[in-house]
This record gives sequence, structure tokens and C-alpha cells, in this order.
Amino acid sequence: MNKFFLYARKSTDEPDRQILSIEAQIHELKEFAEREHLEIVDTFIESQTAKEPGRPIFNQMLSLIEKGKANGVVAWHPDRLARNSVDGGRIIYLIDIAKVVALKFPTFWFEPTPQGKFMLSIAFGQSKYYVDNLSENVKRGLRQKVRRGEQSGQAPTGYLNDKANRVIVPDPARFKFVRELFEAYATGSHSLKETGNLLSARGLVSRNGNVLTISNIQMILRNPFYYGAFKFNGEEYQGKHKPAITKKLFDQCQAVMARKAHPTKRGEQKHILRGVFSCAECGCGITSEVQKGHVYYRCTKKKGICAQPYVREELLASQITEYLQKVSLSSAWANEMLALLEKEQAETTHADADFVQNLKLKIKECEEKLDRLLDAHLEQTLSSEEYVAKKRVLLDSKIDFEQKLKDFERNGNHWLEPARQFVLAAQQAKIIALQENPVAGRDFLKRIGSNHVDNSF
Repeated sequence: MNKFFLYARKSTDEPDRQILSIEAQIHELKEFAEREHLEIVDTFIESQTAKEPGRPIFNQMLSLIEKGKANGVVAWHPDRLARNSVDGGRIIYLIDIAKVVALKFPTFWFEPTPQGKFMLSIAFGQSKYYVDNLSENVKRGLRQKVRRGEQSGQAPTGYLNDKANRVIVPDPARFKFVRELFEAYATGSHSLKETGNLLSARGLVSRNGNVLTISNIQMILRNPFYYGAFKFNGEEYQGKHKPAITKKLFDQCQAVMARKAHPTKRGEQKHILRGVFSCAECGCGITSEVQKGHVYYRCTKKKGICAQPYVREELLASQITEYLQKVSLSSAWANEMLALLEKEQAETTHADADFVQNLKLKIKECEEKLDRLLDAHLEQTLSSEEYVAKKRVLLDSKIDFEQKLKDFERNGNHWLEPARQFVLAAQQAKIIALQENPVAGRDFLKRIGSNHVDNSF
């Protein structure tokens, strides 16, 4: 009497929802075996796809068949046994050498005859065709979605998946915090961990409510999705989702991250005013060191003899406060200057058409270059690596021009805006001076000027 192994399989990524669950398969197969008077000597259960060879439980079952432990298999359908040519060919070969003399399926007829083996090979081929065709359809759908500027998969932090329209949209609760995260890190004053803690206190957490880890922060800061692009199969595409930041802010964060990539030496303290000033006597840079628990700054004296002494950090901080008070504007003066700028802006509204037209021409030029680049790639005059690299540069330039155009049309990208920002900064200087915060004072100095010289050295 023939002995049979019962084999049931359904993978977690099974595309056909009509296929019975493993429990249902086992129940149906056992009833089928009783009706057909089949002797089941063992049961094998597997939760793995059959698209590729290498299923461990399936291979174990065939090895036992080769050893003569059984000479038949009971399964729901041939596609439960194989959906690839290797496993299907192995089963047919075992039938050829009489190691398998019977295959029983409730939904498929088989006899170990030439006609039966031919029909079985057709069933295996149909199963493989179904998987291959389904995979190709999925890939084609993904490519079409990418061409429309839509990223597939889970939405990044700060966005949500709109399942109804199958697009990614801003998360009303967290979208604004993403920009604050980039702005905070771009200052260079915070580490990844400090940036994460700062934004966690503001309300930016993961989807499950946990504090963002350092790797989470790093992933966000490196994701081009936030300035309007995304990657698919290693290639960059322009998305039609709402960007959270500008390309300029993204590049600033990349520069800060690259600068901080070199870890500080163990025991080295953070000297907040290092790298801000230069010596007024010789023009050399200023370094710092710790003596008796206090941070002192001094000239590096790399150009020779310099008579300037050490200066304690507290003295430099007080000088910054005095300087901020000198450059600060009263609210009355600031309001008057802002009013004059508003008047000037109204008079120059119609003088910006050339600038807008120039940006539009640059955008169109980038689009034409992208088209020519694609043609060169399709004609195989460019390798895939060259195509991807050159496309990334052109696409980033196009996004940058589009963001400049958008900013200009919204705010006016000319001298009035920097002037307005200068007045607002001078007004803010008074607030920072009253706070007596050395870090805030340092950051303000870096923002409003460069080549700072201190006469204390």
C-alpha cells in the first residue's frame, strides 16, 4: 500500500486570497485522505513562498521520499508544491525514477503516466506563469506610480498614508516639527541626540509614541523626500508631495552632518566660543583650553610672537552681550524701517518679471537635459551608474530652481527681504542680550557676520 506525506503551505505574502489557510488545507486534506483510503504517515507544514527554490521543510520532505519513507504526496493543488521550475522539475524527476508513484489533490487529477506527467508539468508551468505575471504587473504599477511622482510604501515621519487616494500627505500633528528639526540641526549647535530630545519635547515622536532614536533622526535628515524628491531602485525622482523644507536647508544639514562625522576625542570639553573669533593683533585663530576648571581662550600664535594674553570664557560672553546691545534696534526704530521697506516693495513689484522668467528658463533647460539624458541612457551611450549620477545632479538643480521660484513668487527674492531680515535680527539682538545665553549669542554672531575680531587678545 502506498504511503503518503501530507503537505500544506501558505506564505504570508500569498497574493491569492482565495487559497485556503493552512488549518483549512489540513482539515480538507485529511477528509480527502479518509475518503480515498490514503495512509498519511507524516504531515509537513510550511509558511514560505514557493516562488524560489530553497524551502527547508519541502526539501526535508523530498529527502525522506528519496530514502523511501513514503512514495506519495497529498496537497491541495500542484501550486502548493512548486511555483518555480527547479522544485517542479525535481518532483517530476522523482516520478520518473519511481520514488514518487502517486500525487493526490482534491482539486487536480494526476496519474504517473506520460499524459499525467505532461498535465502536471503544465500545472507547474501555469503556477510559475501566474507568479511571474503578477510580479511584472506589480512592478509595472510601481513604475507608473513613480513616474507620477508618488512614492510607494510607508510614509516617512511627518507624513501619513492617505489610503483612500493612495498618496502620501502631511501629518497635521507632526509636519511642522520636521522643519523645526532640520532648522535646529542646521545651526550646528546640537548633536543628533540633542536635536531629537529638543523636538521630542515639542511633540515630534514616532508613530508608536516613542522618542526618536539617533538612527531615526539621522534617517530623517538624510531623506530627500523632505525637500521634494525620493529614491526608487537607486534612482532619484521628483515627487509631487508637499515638501517640508527647502533644498538649501537640506544641504545645510548634510554639511553639518559631514562636519560632525569625525568624533571628538574622549575627555575633550565643548568650548562654545571656539572658532568664532580671530586675534586682533596678528589675525591668527583663537583656540581654547581648560585651566583650574575654567575655559580660557588664547591666540594660537601661528604667525609668530603675539603679546595678547589668555581670556576667560565668561569675559568673552559678556563682550558678546555688550556687542549685541550696541547693534540692537528699539521697537520704534525697527517698525519705522520696516514700514519704509514695505513702501519700497510696493514700488518695485513690477520690476521682477525678468528674474522670474530667467528661473523658468532654467527649469525648462533642466527638463530638456533630463530628457536628453534619458535618451542617451536608452540608446546605451551612458552606463546605468553614469545615468543615475547625472540625473541626480540635474534633478536637484531643477528642484532648487523651482523652490527659488516659489519663494520669490511668495516673498520676493530680492534685496528687500534680506534688509527686512536684518532689521528683524537687530530687533532680536536686544532679546538675546537680555537672556545672557552664550550659545544663543554665538549663533547670532555667526548669522549676522563673519571674521569676528576681539581686541581682548
